[in-house]
Amino acid sequence: MNDKERSSHAEIDESISSRQEVTGFAAIMRTQPFWVFMAIIILGIVMSFVSDVFFTERNLFNITRNFAFFGIMALGMSAVICTAGIDLSVGSLLALSGIVLGLVMQAGYGIGLGFVACMLTAGAVGFVNGVLIAYLRLAPFVVTLGMLAIARSLAMVVSNNKMIYDFGPDQDLFEWIGGESVLGVPNVVWVLMVMTLLFWWIWRYSTWGRWVLAIGGNAEAAKLSGIPVERVMVSVYMVCSLCTGIAAFMFVGYTGSVTNGIGVAQELNVIAASVIGGANLMGGVVYAVGAPIGAALMELIRNSLLLAGIDSLWQQFFVGLFLIVAVLLEQIRNRGGK
Repeated sequence: MNDKERSSHAEIDESISSRQEVTGFAAIMRTQPFWVFMAIIILGIVMSFVSDVFFTERNLFNITRNFAFFGIMALGMSAVICTAGIDLSVGSLLALSGIVLGLVMQAGYGIGLGFVACMLTAGAVGFVNGVLIAYLRLAPFVVTLGMLAIARSLAMVVSNNKMIYDFGPDQDLFEWIGGESVLGVPNVVWVLMVMTLLFWWIWRYSTWGRWVLAIGGNAEAAKLSGIPVERVMVSVYMVCSLCTGIAAFMFVGYTGSVTNGIGVAQELNVIAASVIGGANLMGGVVYAVGAPIGAALMELIRNSLLLAGIDSLWQQFFVGLFLIVAVLLEQIRNRGGK
């Protein structure tokens, strides 16, 4: 091993050790998800005085169910952002995957094949994004912006611009999976919790997780150390798309219908949830719990505005404000650590 490779290995180890999630309450307090969680608690306390409805079982059920859909998508988006990339196509992919799922089930092929078709569609889009970005060196913003338009157009074409609401013989089971609950917790929230635990394990213990963190920290050093950067980058975009496919499956089951118009502007909410949850746009930093926490804060803002009698049009204002503040705090922390 020459000096250059030794230096690259040392840089990778230092990058990973400085970016991986750490244990201990003092360390947790230094992370962005902790302070976002504190903001959620404070907002919840304030809303308990503003509205008698806030802490009702039904309202809390709606809050958790609503944020779980794009919380699942944000888990995948966090992986992309960890590599200093971005995926603007997730909203359109939600529609395309949902339409393909609906068409397969409408044709009577059942929920199993419908899920497979949904995931294959999502995986194919992620694969195309990843190949164009990793091997052809195209900018993630440009590639995924183009895919945003392509996926939305394909959703319109394959659906013939019609709503799909007949899901064949498995319709009752499908709608139960997407819209019902177990032990009072919405099924989609259970899915989010399982996926969050999986991503926690990935970021903390898996080789793939270490590689993604290393690429986000310094892609050139990662390549010199022997990490297959291009293949990992393709897999990251596929993971993001597959998370969107899972969200599409649950969301269509919940709504009981699907149109090519679902997911419009959803990419903003997904990116915001990821960044608010601590994913660094410069790459190399990610928290498994950050995505659901960021998504929870955004849904809590929307719910609080409605209960407080404030026009819901203000929702995007506060989402944008929290996004800017989150990025600003990250920049301040980075400068303080130098």
